[in-house]
Amino acid sequence: MWHSHCLVERICFDPRNPSVREMEEIGFLGLGIMGKAMSMNLLRHGFKLTVWNRTLSRCDELVEHGATIGETPAAVIKKCKYTIAMLSDPAAALSVVFGEDGVLEQIGSGKGYIDMSTVDAETSSKISEAITSKGGSFLEAPVSGSKNLLRMALYEAALPAFDVLGKKSFFLGQVGNGAKMKLVVNMIMGSMMNAFSEGLVLADKSGLNPQTLLDVLDLGAIANPMFKMKGPSMIQSSYSPAFPLKHQQKDMRLALALGDENEVPMPVAAAANEAFKKARGMGLGDLDFSAVHETVSSGKGSS
Repeated sequence: MWHSHCLVERICFDPRNPSVREMEEIGFLGLGIMGKAMSMNLLRHGFKLTVWNRTLSRCDELVEHGATIGETPAAVIKKCKYTIAMLSDPAAALSVVFGEDGVLEQIGSGKGYIDMSTVDAETSSKISEAITSKGGSFLEAPVSGSKNLLRMALYEAALPAFDVLGKKSFFLGQVGNGAKMKLVVNMIMGSMMNAFSEGLVLADKSGLNPQTLLDVLDLGAIANPMFKMKGPSMIQSSYSPAFPLKHQQKDMRLALALGDENEVPMPVAAAANEAFKKARGMGLGDLDFSAVHETVSSGKGSS
């Protein structure tokens, strides 16, 4: 996870002390795959949590584990000193902040808003300016990894309570830099996934065993966790969503826009984006982003 601006205040309780955790209640907005898993992690570590999702029924499982429901984003902000948002795209992030019963209706002095959504730098800056103009504190903290890689932390000056999620964090300076870093990382990941998909299909069509290809790759210079984790299920055409393909394509689009802004030629990323768009057209948007494999492996199933 990366952070480009830390909250003004330092939280004064120790996340390793369960009795102290109970002093504060954390708000959480957005219960998609990532948001739900992160909320569960907080609950497992003894934190009190108030959650909201546009479809409130998605809160039910968390309620069974001790969370309470906020009827609106504004209600969550009013109740909690610190609120985290994990939303699907820039439009959703802006709507939750600026819309009716949104964050701005209750944010103010002494309250912090931590946005973990993957958005463009302009969106993040707009949210930051709105939050701080009302007296609140803002932290940009996009997340790297899937639902299985959720040990991450906010910058220590922002929210020590989230040490329970912690892996490593980087302070990147001004608001917007965190969003840019996340887009660059996801652009590389999406481009790699396309090349990996082509390699698996080429091996198969050439009469090679794709599983043997995975074993060879795992021993070489380009060995990486993504190939090792995604490869076996891709061979089986099984794409249970850890990171939905539609979100990967959104991130590719935003990364390409960042490239346009900075006059950086990105032909590889552009081609990868077209493959993800084709996959969305095939009805694969809600499957894992590795389902882009289906755009190459014609004739295979898509589930």
